[in-house]
Amino acid sequence: MSLERAILLVVGIIVLGSVLLGVYVSPNWFWLTGIMGAHLIQSSFTGLCPVVVLLKKIGLPARAGFT
Repeated sequence: MSLERAILLVVGIIVLGSVLLGVYVSPNWFWLTGIMGAHLIQSSFTGLCPVVVLLKKIGLPARAGFT
């Protein structure tokens, strides 16, 4: 798995999980969904993403994400 696809997987799991928790547990979990959306916008401009740093440390190779 490439770094780019792993990022998509991690963010997708977090967003889907927070929506399900928001529906079935507490609406406060929707804050996590909003924070993830804001983080995606922020990282698209700055390139700063803690998930990328973590995934690079475990050795995932960087390749084109959608080829």
